[in-house]
Amino acid sequence: MTDTGKKVVVIGGGFGGLGAACLLSREGYDVTLLEKNEQVGGRASVLEDGRFRWDMGPSWYLMPDVFEQFFELLGERVEDHLKLQRLTPSYRIFFEDGEVMDMTGDLDTDAATFERYEPGAGERLREYLRLSEYQYGIAMRDFVPKNYDSYRDFFSRQTLLEGPKLHVFESMDRYVSRFFKHPKLRKIIQYTLVFLGSSPYATPALYNIMAHVDFNMGVWYPEGGIHEVIRVLARIAKQQGTEIRCRAPVESVLVEKGRVVGVQTAEGIVQADIIVSNADMHHTETQLLEPKYQTYRERYWEKRKLAPSAFIMYLGLDTQLPQLEHHNLYFCDDWRSNFAHIFDRPAYPENPSVYICCPSKTDPTVAPPGQENLFILVPIAPGLEDTTEVRERYADKTLSLVTEKMGIPQLREHIVKQHIFSINDFASRYNSYRGSALGLAHTMRQSAIWRPGNRSKKVRGLYYVGASTNPGVGMPMCLISAQLAYKRVMYGK
Repeated sequence: MTDTGKKVVVIGGGFGGLGAACLLSREGYDVTLLEKNEQVGGRASVLEDGRFRWDMGPSWYLMPDVFEQFFELLGERVEDHLKLQRLTPSYRIFFEDGEVMDMTGDLDTDAATFERYEPGAGERLREYLRLSEYQYGIAMRDFVPKNYDSYRDFFSRQTLLEGPKLHVFESMDRYVSRFFKHPKLRKIIQYTLVFLGSSPYATPALYNIMAHVDFNMGVWYPEGGIHEVIRVLARIAKQQGTEIRCRAPVESVLVEKGRVVGVQTAEGIVQADIIVSNADMHHTETQLLEPKYQTYRERYWEKRKLAPSAFIMYLGLDTQLPQLEHHNLYFCDDWRSNFAHIFDRPAYPENPSVYICCPSKTDPTVAPPGQENLFILVPIAPGLEDTTEVRERYADKTLSLVTEKMGIPQLREHIVKQHIFSINDFASRYNSYRGSALGLAHTMRQSAIWRPGNRSKKVRGLYYVGASTNPGVGMPMCLISAQLAYKRVMYGK
């Protein structure tokens, strides 16, 4: 490692910020990471109450290949830092009609399950996954780990050759309907779009690659929870020389003659030759920069399609629930109306789809012996009214749904710990625009070259990482965004 003599300030300690800090400090940059909250992690923070411990945000460890490649860049091995367990079954699905189905991660078993619903669907699942794996290889080789500066970069000769194979300009719903007709099967294939913060009716069919991620690569759990990955990245960053300061919110980005010179904090100025912002991009652009230095002003964001916010309940129970697996999904019948309430006609869904994580099924450290740790999430539209009264009413509705539709009748009487996190909390804790849980949705007009760039067009030395820039939403994507910003800093492209 050679000392470059250059100072880097990283704003925010989520996956993107920690990833950038690790990479740049390893190259000899003098890196200071400033995190506004009491702990690093961003949306992957952790909440503790007594002997209960909840991952506050991400709970699915997917795309293990991306984590392995990132650790290799740091000269490390994932297995030296994380104890990973592949979940079997991958997840349990509850349908509104009372039917329960497990997706096991074993292709023969899952294909047989598909076949029971629709003649030929088992073989079509194999074909769908074969194409998904092929498209994943193309996307991860030629499209995802790439910086775009112009339409010429995106519409290159290679893009024109390979792009049609990825179905970039076709919606997921239309693409999936060519393989499966039964509504339950289509929901199973499309549910992963929730991780991208979009709907099957607006997301490019490129993201059918998520089926390969789900069925072929599997669903994993790092012992200790997702926040354990954050702890590891923070430890590596410090070992490489990064200084991490928590409770250190940035008040403004300082610019002289069109170039960054530092950031203003309550404790004073921190000088910088380079700034990498992992803060919400809307916040950085509209709150930390003077108007003349903003690439994406307020009117830009007002026209964007945001990913959902979330109504989250962190529950501690004094009993165990045999009805649940580690990951559990409840799918309402009226799929289209549910998505419309999130994206088109914003309102709290009357009959929502629900995700429940029960990590105590796998990890005994997240709850006391004989007790259960629940994370209940309902996707909702950002910007909705979020008051104490609204929360109490919607918590009651959510618990009623879980009790009645998922067959857990005594749930309420066993709750010993309860915390609610929703729109206002996303806005205040993460400076998230309108309280979105994920940032910009992955619509056709907000992916690849149409997503905000990771280098400021008006301020030299200012870069972005995280979910609202390329390649987008999700822990693996945020680590790749750190690599893309690193390439910008190191090589200018």
